Amino acid sequence: MAASTLNVQRALQRAMVPSLVVILGATGTGKSKLAIEIGKRLQGEIISADSMQVYHGLDIITNKVTAEELAQCRHHMISFVDPLVSTYTVVDFRNKALALIDDMHSRNKLPIIVGGTNYYIESLLWKVLMDTGQENKESTDGGGGALDRKIELERLEGAELHKRLAKVDPDMAALLHPNDKRKIARSLQIHEETGIPHSHWLEEQKGQEGSNGLGGPLRYPEPCIFWLHADMESLDKRLYSRVDEMLAAGLIEELRDFHARYNQQKLQDDSQDYQHGIFQSIGFKEFHDYLTVPESSTQQEKDALLEKGIEALKIATRRYARKQNKWVRNRFLKRPGDNIPAVYGLDVTDVSRWEETVLNPALQILDSLRKEEEPAIAPIRLQEEVRTNKRSHHTCDLCDKVIIGDLEWTAHLKSKKHHHHVRKKRKPDPGCERPQSTRPAPVSAAEAPSEGSCATVAPGCSETSQDSSRDTRTTHKEVQLVTI
Repeated sequence: MAASTLNVQRALQRAMVPSLVVILGATGTGKSKLAIEIGKRLQGEIISADSMQVYHGLDIITNKVTAEELAQCRHHMISFVDPLVSTYTVVDFRNKALALIDDMHSRNKLPIIVGGTNYYIESLLWKVLMDTGQENKESTDGGGGALDRKIELERLEGAELHKRLAKVDPDMAALLHPNDKRKIARSLQIHEETGIPHSHWLEEQKGQEGSNGLGGPLRYPEPCIFWLHADMESLDKRLYSRVDEMLAAGLIEELRDFHARYNQQKLQDDSQDYQHGIFQSIGFKEFHDYLTVPESSTQQEKDALLEKGIEALKIATRRYARKQNKWVRNRFLKRPGDNIPAVYGLDVTDVSRWEETVLNPALQILDSLRKEEEPAIAPIRLQEEVRTNKRSHHTCDLCDKVIIGDLEWTAHLKSKKHHHHVRKKRKPDPGCERPQSTRPAPVSAAEAPSEGSCATVAPGCSETSQDSSRDTRTTHKEVQLVTI
C-alpha cells in the first residue's frame, strides 16, 4: 500500500512542471509579494522557509505576511511553534514541509517555497540532511533531549570540544576550526546518537546517485528558482525605510510586550541567550539594552538606547541582505555539478516597474516551463571560479593561529600581522635569502604560491589537509559540511 502511494506521488511530481517554485532573494526584495501573485494565478500554495516565522510572536520584526495577504493565498509553516521552544530544528521543518509538498502534489497544487533561511530551503531542494531518528523524536515530544545535548556541549571550551571530536572523528576535526563550537558540537552529537562519525555520513550522502561535492541529489525534478536581486544602494534605502515602517506599525510596543511575556524571566533566571530559537531574531537582541534599561534611567538615556537599537537593527538587516545574496551566488550560481536547477534572475531595483521587470517575466517563464518550452529569458550562470579547498587546515605557529580554508590562509600570509612576526623571527639573520625549494612544482593554480611570497610561509607555519601523502606537495580532499 505504501509503495503504491509513493508511486502515485512520484507520477504526480513528474506530471507537474515545474515540480515546485522557489523564490530566493535578500530581505526586502518582495519575495512574499511575488509568491502570492504566482499562487493566485497558478493554483499554488506557499510554504514559508523562514526559521523565525515558525514561532508565535514578533510578527512585525520577522516581517510575517498580514491577514490580508494570508487571505489571498494559502500559507503554511507560519506561527505554529511556541516562542519558548528552543528545540525546533531544520529536520523538523524538512519533515513537515516535505509532507505538505506531497499533499499539494496529490491535489495538483503548485508548491511555492519562499523565505530567507538558506539551510531550510536547501533541505527541501537537495537530500542534504541525515535523520538519525533519535533527533527528530526528541525534538517533537517536548523533551528536547537532542538539542539540549547540543547546547550542553556548546558550553564547553572550543579546545576541549575539538579534542573530543579528534578522538572519535579525526577527519571531521581536521576540517573544523577549534572555535567553531556549534559545528563541532553537532558532529559530536551525531556520533553519540548513531555511533557513526559525521564524516562517514557525509561521504555516504555524496555517494548517492545524482549527488555532487556539495551534497546529495535533487529531491524533486525540474524545480524553478527565481532570484530577486537589486542594486545594493537602492536596496539599502528600501531596508532603512522598512525599519521606519516597522516603527510606525508598532515595533517598539511589540518588542516590549514580547520581552515582558517571554524574555524577562529568562534574564532573571540567567538562562537567556540570543543564539537559539526566536530570541536570535534580527531586531530583538539589538534592542536588549533598551528593553532592560532600569526604570530609574532618565528619558534622555532611554531615548539614546532606543536610537542605538534602531541603528543596530538597520546595520544588522543590511549585513543580512548581503549574506543572503552571497549564499545564492555560492550555493546556486557557482555550485558545481549537473544537478543544479536553473536560476532565473528578476531585477527588483525599480519598484515602480515591478510588474514589467518581476511579475510578468516570472509568469512567462513558468508558462514556458509548463508547456515544456525553453523560456525566452535565459537563466543566470556565473563563470565558475577556480575552486579552492574551503576546509583545508593550516597552522601558523608564528601567529599562534589555526586557519581553515585556502583563501583565508592566503589572506593571513599577506597580512601585516603575519609579516611582522616573520620579520621578528628572522631579525637575528639579516642576510636571510629565499631558500631553494625542493618541493615539486605546483600542479594547479590553486596550489601555486603567489608572487612575492618568499617571506610568507616561514618556519613555524605549516599546512595540512584531510588527505595527506608522503609526497611533499599539499593535497586536499573536500568534505562539505552540511548545516544541521
